Amino acid sequence: MNTHDTDTKLQGPAVWALVLTGVASFMAALDNLVVTTALPAIREDLGGRLEDLEWTVNAYTLTFAVLLMFGAALGDRFGRRRLFIAGLAIFTGASAAAALSPGIDALIAARAVQGVGAAIMMPLTLTLLTAAVPAARRGMALGIYGAVTGLAVASGPLIGGSLTEHISWQWIFWLNVPIGLALIPLARLRLAESTAPGARLDVPGTLLISGGLFGIVYALVNANSEGWTSAPVLTGLIVGAALVGGFIHHGFNNANPMLPMRLFQDRGFLGINIASLLMFLGMFGSIFLLSQFLQGVAGYSPTEAGLRMLPWTGMPMIVAPLAGILSDRIGGRPVVAAGLAFQALGLGWFAAVLSTDVSYAAQLPPLILSGIGMALYFAPAANVLMSTVAPADQGKASGTNNALREVGGALGVAVLASVFSAQGGYESPQTFTDGTIPALWIGAGAVALAAAFALLLPRRTKPSPVPAPVAVEAVATPEKVPAAG
Repeated sequence: MNTHDTDTKLQGPAVWALVLTGVASFMAALDNLVVTTALPAIREDLGGRLEDLEWTVNAYTLTFAVLLMFGAALGDRFGRRRLFIAGLAIFTGASAAAALSPGIDALIAARAVQGVGAAIMMPLTLTLLTAAVPAARRGMALGIYGAVTGLAVASGPLIGGSLTEHISWQWIFWLNVPIGLALIPLARLRLAESTAPGARLDVPGTLLISGGLFGIVYALVNANSEGWTSAPVLTGLIVGAALVGGFIHHGFNNANPMLPMRLFQDRGFLGINIASLLMFLGMFGSIFLLSQFLQGVAGYSPTEAGLRMLPWTGMPMIVAPLAGILSDRIGGRPVVAAGLAFQALGLGWFAAVLSTDVSYAAQLPPLILSGIGMALYFAPAANVLMSTVAPADQGKASGTNNALREVGGALGVAVLASVFSAQGGYESPQTFTDGTIPALWIGAGAVALAAAFALLLPRRTKPSPVPAPVAVEAVATPEKVPAAG
């Protein structure tokens, strides 16, 4: 085998890295929405007010969003594989605690700890995968990774509804336990250890961004229950924005900030991050409402509703790997921009045809178009992100992008739900439809704006270099680790 073949084929370590990081990313992303369709069963079993049930979703989103950047910084400083395994262990243990929760307060606490574990392991998946895959095949590998992550975000209601309907709600958490227990030893044996040279923990920056994101996300997830002009929501927004402003100032003026603001001077880094935030704002909020529309208006069970969304949620598994290869040939910008445009058109189409008696045949074209758009976005987005920064900054870049996605998702649910509440409600199928239609138009507009930001990306995406110099242990070399299979 010549050197070129070695550089362009996925060897054993690269395959293991793709499998391990992909499965871990799926678990963490899945838990964003997996609880939503199980809430009625949880309330019947554990009791609690509506606000308590909302926190079973929000506690995870909140800790996930505010600690992502800290998780990436810990990995850079103390070892990405070591912290990845630690995050897996925390996530797995918290999943078991959630399944065994005797009451609603215990479940909320377990969900918050789940978010901590996910925040540590999720931003490290991209850096570990990028380090293990040859540059010439990185687009394909990250395309598969993107398909898995995108499917997890979108299929949460289907998986949660199916497990709740056919087994019990506890199984949405038990599902993570055997997977996590299998991943922990495999990660120790099959992943290479790496650090960012000279990495330091930025404690002031960590406190500023964590506090700022906490205030903003707290305000967003409570805006509907307490009102946008209520004291807690306004305080969260104002104080959160001030702390984020302090973090930005810190990033410009500190010698070793967690997130150097100079990264945003690269138009590709700026474009892909703003596009990611707006994409999740429109997509997350729309899925939240449409999954309820299919159940509350169309009358489907949670499982039936999830199955009817498969043309949207399942499309990334088919299209994303192909889109990743395409992005290697023509560059990431046209693929990302086209994907976001398709997603925006799909949501707008949905808004145009939605009615209390809309047929599934009328919903199918926008479902397919949205699915293709989601896949085209997810496939090259990770590779575009990692190619805009230097190797030592890749952990920071990954944490930033994931945090902005989570903030975008929280913002999407809050904003679209507020529009829904202002224009309609749960009183009847007609009022639910009246509220959903303008909310979907807002979602479509957000994703269309994301497509415009994608035009800031460079015309060609250069293969991102392997993070270096890194401390690679012998266990992760081809000589010590046999090829998969």
